[in-house]
Amino acid sequence: MVFSPSSFSKRNDTPDHFILPDLVGHCSYTVRLNPNCDRMARQSEKWLLKLAKHPRAKQIKFLGLKAGELTAACYPDTDGFRLRVCDDFMNYLFNLDDWLDDFDVNDTYGMRNCCIGVMQDPQSFQTKKRAGRLTKHFFKRFAKGAGPGCRERFIHSMDLFFTAVATQSRDRADGITPDLESYITVRRDTSGCKPCFQLIEFAGDFDLPDEVVNHELIQNLEEATNDLVTWSNDIFSYNKEQKYHDTHNMITVVMNQYGFTLQQAVDFVGFKCKKSIENFEYDRNRLPSWGIEIDRMVEKYVDGLQNWIVGSLHWSFDTERYFSKDGHQIKKHRLVKLSPQVPLVVFQA
Repeated sequence: MVFSPSSFSKRNDTPDHFILPDLVGHCSYTVRLNPNCDRMARQSEKWLLKLAKHPRAKQIKFLGLKAGELTAACYPDTDGFRLRVCDDFMNYLFNLDDWLDDFDVNDTYGMRNCCIGVMQDPQSFQTKKRAGRLTKHFFKRFAKGAGPGCRERFIHSMDLFFTAVATQSRDRADGITPDLESYITVRRDTSGCKPCFQLIEFAGDFDLPDEVVNHELIQNLEEATNDLVTWSNDIFSYNKEQKYHDTHNMITVVMNQYGFTLQQAVDFVGFKCKKSIENFEYDRNRLPSWGIEIDRMVEKYVDGLQNWIVGSLHWSFDTERYFSKDGHQIKKHRLVKLSPQVPLVVFQA
């Protein structure tokens, strides 16, 4: 199947809405929720708010995120302790993402040095920064329950996240909208999905051997999952981002590169989401055997990737981050009305 934008008519007028692709309908997986969801989600929210010290307005906005509900759908079978650690990381990651939106390149690397420093030496690394304190609180508990390979991969994935966000910050400062290939390379790391995949191992209490982690088909499955979560997020977050002229979004990238209308661009990204699920299924059915014990771990890991695909799709309509309180209605009719853009402030010498 090939996406063909020629099937859509060009329009010169500025659209006031777009129609979401039927992403949920394209996904046949069953979403499940961890029975410890509510208790651990609420505890984690209190933890984040205590250490982050947000003003009242930001606290209210944060509570609408419902990151604990996302975590419960992505790690439905883990116990309460491990779910709480995953909850804390998810709240921490979204909080980092919001803080980094306002950072320049130097500030981003400063935060990277603090957070990665804590992860590399959580006992001795000293910091009074809020991000560093949050890192230390959750990472000590994560490190106790994660295998050595999982811990090492987690730190590496977080380092990739900060490096990619710095690239995004540089592009934002320079007014650059990247080409599609460059964008995809960076976006697969700014998504923050990769450390979340290491949490599948932590949540399942296993540590994948290198021969599995480095296998082409496992990497393909991770990439397909990352792509589905990331490209669908670009669709769900587009309205919020276009309001503030943010160009780090595949919809904006392909409109700029190919001259697509908004709806063509949305449909293009939706097509890539559907292909990601098809690629996932294709490679899942080609996995080799590594022996009974390792195969059990692999099955848990691939199931965990599947949970991320379906869990993230449904959660995107539950959270208030993208559609405010209208998510459940938009999930039904799929029409998103564009918000007016905030005027750009131009400073003159």
